[in-house]
Amino acid sequence: MRFSEKRELTRWFIILASFLIVIVILWNTYTFFQIFKTDERTKMELWASAQKTLANANEFTDVDLPFQLISTNNSNPMIETNGSGVILNHNNIEEEITKDSIKLKKLFEKIKSENQPIKMSLSDDNYRLIYYGNSPLLNKLKYYPIALILIIILFGAVVYNFYRATKMATQNKLWAGMAKETAHQIGTPLSSLIGWLEILKLDNVEESTIEEIEKDINRLQTITDRFSKIGSEPILENLNIVEETKNSFEYLKSRTSKHVLFNFSAPNYPIPIPMNSILHSWTIENLVKNAIDAMKGKGKLDIMIEDSGNIVKIKISDTGKGIPKNQFTKIFEPGFTTKKRGWGLGLSLTKRIVQEYHNGKIKVIASEIGKGTTIQVSYLK
Repeated sequence: MRFSEKRELTRWFIILASFLIVIVILWNTYTFFQIFKTDERTKMELWASAQKTLANANEFTDVDLPFQLISTNNSNPMIETNGSGVILNHNNIEEEITKDSIKLKKLFEKIKSENQPIKMSLSDDNYRLIYYGNSPLLNKLKYYPIALILIIILFGAVVYNFYRATKMATQNKLWAGMAKETAHQIGTPLSSLIGWLEILKLDNVEESTIEEIEKDINRLQTITDRFSKIGSEPILENLNIVEETKNSFEYLKSRTSKHVLFNFSAPNYPIPIPMNSILHSWTIENLVKNAIDAMKGKGKLDIMIEDSGNIVKIKISDTGKGIPKNQFTKIFEPGFTTKKRGWGLGLSLTKRIVQEYHNGKIKVIASEIGKGTTIQVSYLK
């Protein structure tokens, strides 16, 4: 048996054992409740017997014990009626209730539902009915199983959240390790490509071709740098977010189908904020590519930068298929994707770059099925 299978069996054993413990505790609580309820009825029957003795007493009857039994019962609310249901007497009920006939009637109905009445026969054709409610202690005990279940649910939720957080932390470490390894693996052929580029320069290859190849090699170096930074604390510098965003925009525009109409609008002055250039370009690239995919390579894409006092907002709008409202937050979760291909990591990485590395915020601010989506990234200056 493999280690993972043993761990799964252990987990199920713990779950089943926990359920068994809960069932035993609840059963013992129920049994104790019934014993306590029976004990209260026995006391009430003794009280009724003592009341009957006093009602039929004469000068030769010893009333000390009946009086003692009656005086000791000061916890259970009681209502005494005749055979026709007319209230004759009551005991252990608040004065406020006894003075209000409506409240007394409501309490009477409640007491009737809690226990069966005790019949107190005074003579052959004369009897009384003693209705009694549960004592305050028994009422509290009644809610104990509910409190216990809530505590168990809370404990289960804490354990689940801990397990989920641990699992996510492990996954994050795995993705970070894979990203660094990818960067390391790309580094070797990239170095070779740089060498071949120098040879092409010596062979007098057309300058425009050299420039385009050089741009793509620089892009590969940027991608390598991005992956190497995953899992590490990036260095932030005060950079002009307008210029940095526009550079990424221009690069993507030149390498995208002409069927996509690009539009860029921003203030005509620099807006410096603490940021990492490489990671910011990755954010823009992920959002733009996601928008292009949503439009299936044909439509209009707008990038707009707004300066709102101490906050800078970047809005990326497309005319794609749109996102259902119940998926506005799900699209940023690791593994979530609506595509047939893909790992669902692009937007989750974008969220991590924005929120964890730049202390910013990212969210879907508008989307309509069949008309498009607008995603907003905001940073503090």
